Amino acid sequence: MLLITERLPQPCRSDADLLLSFELRSKTRLRTRTVDGEEAGLFLSAGAPLTHGQCLRAEDGRVVRVLAADEPLLHVVCVSPEALCRAAYHLGNRHVHLQVGEGWLRLLDDYVLAQMLQQMGAEVSRLFAPFNPESGAYGGGHHHSHGKEAAFQYAPRLHLFGQPT
Repeated sequence: MLLITERLPQPCRSDADLLLSFELRSKTRLRTRTVDGEEAGLFLSAGAPLTHGQCLRAEDGRVVRVLAADEPLLHVVCVSPEALCRAAYHLGNRHVHLQVGEGWLRLLDDYVLAQMLQQMGAEVSRLFAPFNPESGAYGGGHHHSHGKEAAFQYAPRLHLFGQPT
C-alpha cells in the first residue's frame, strides 16, 4: 500500500494521481486507490482540504498529485452583482461550501438550496464538474470554537471582545 504522509508546498511532477471528490479531499485519513489502481492510504496532518493539482509525498518518496473529480454541482448566476452577493450571503449563513467565479457561484447539488436560490430569483443550472470551493478566511476549513477546551482556537485574539490582548 502506498502510504501518503506529507503535503508538498507547490505543484510538481508526480509518480501517481489520486482522483477525489471534495468530500474525500477534506479527509486527512483515507483508504483509496490511485488512478492506476494501486491501494493508497492518506495519513496527513490536519489542515485545509486538498486542492486540485496539489502534490503529496508518500513514505517511499513517490510524489502523488491530487485531482478534483467531477461531481454534481449547482451553477448559480444572478441578474446583478447585488443579487449574487445576497445569494452568497444566504448560502454562507447555512455554512455551505462555495466556489466563487466571475459572476457565478457553485455548490454541491442540493435540491432544497436550489429551490431557495430560485425563489430568490437566481438562475440555477446543474452541471457535472470538479468542485474547488473557497477554503475559508482562516485557511483551515470550517471550525466552531467553544472555549479554551476546544481543539481549535481562532486567532487573532481581536475576535475575543472584552478580553485583554
